[in-house]
Amino acid sequence: MISLLSVVALGFFLGMRHATDPDHVIAVTTIVARHRKIAHAALIGALWGLGHTLTIFIVGGGIILFGWVIPERVGLSMELSVGLMLVLLGVLNLTGFFNWISQAFTPIRAGDGAIHSHSHDLANAASTHSHERNLHPDSPDAGHASLGWLDRHFSQMGFYQVVRPLVVGLVHGLAGSAAVALLVLTTIGNPRWAMVYLLIFGVGTIAGMTLITGSLILPFAYADKRYLRLNRGLRVASGLISVTFGLYLVYQIGFVAGLFTGHPHWTPR
Repeated sequence: MISLLSVVALGFFLGMRHATDPDHVIAVTTIVARHRKIAHAALIGALWGLGHTLTIFIVGGGIILFGWVIPERVGLSMELSVGLMLVLLGVLNLTGFFNWISQAFTPIRAGDGAIHSHSHDLANAASTHSHERNLHPDSPDAGHASLGWLDRHFSQMGFYQVVRPLVVGLVHGLAGSAAVALLVLTTIGNPRWAMVYLLIFGVGTIAGMTLITGSLILPFAYADKRYLRLNRGLRVASGLISVTFGLYLVYQIGFVAGLFTGHPHWTPR
């Protein structure tokens, strides 16, 4: 019982700490920079953590259970993907491409919205305004309007907004899976316990990133309501940081670690 509690506690809290790694925080900051709701930001963090956990569990499980050996160039290439992804996220944020693609892939729920607008002709003067319908809980339409929390927020965000953090989390998990698996092997000899650790580690990462993204959205939401110029500055800053840190990782992995040279050396971390 004590060993089980130790594995659960260690995995959960190390997973939460893992969520605070600089490349993780920079990536999700770039993603949530254009959102204004804490619920949406927290959902993005949870999706990132889910993608990260899937890769960690699959690749880490292969290393633990089947003795997979990752060649140096493959390991460096997995880490390089994180740097390239940060550069891409930063560029897309700076160019405003996120806005266009978000609008293109976010559905407009015209049929079930509670707010609609139309025009009236009052003494030959057109008046355009909106009405909001307050549905009574017992009305026939109340069942359609009272969607579950997940369904409501997933539909508001759209397919692209849901898939993007999931894919980013998958890439991050790919880069860190070897280090986590090797760390588990050196501390937990039993493969079954090691797999349990990986799963709890993933749950901790999901919880940690959910808290982080929910907190990160606060300055963007505050600036959006009060200072439009400050809000744009925060988005530009997050994009520039993402590009700069991504290029730094590319340089470190490509030249310092030797991926682009004839003498690569890789230590999972």
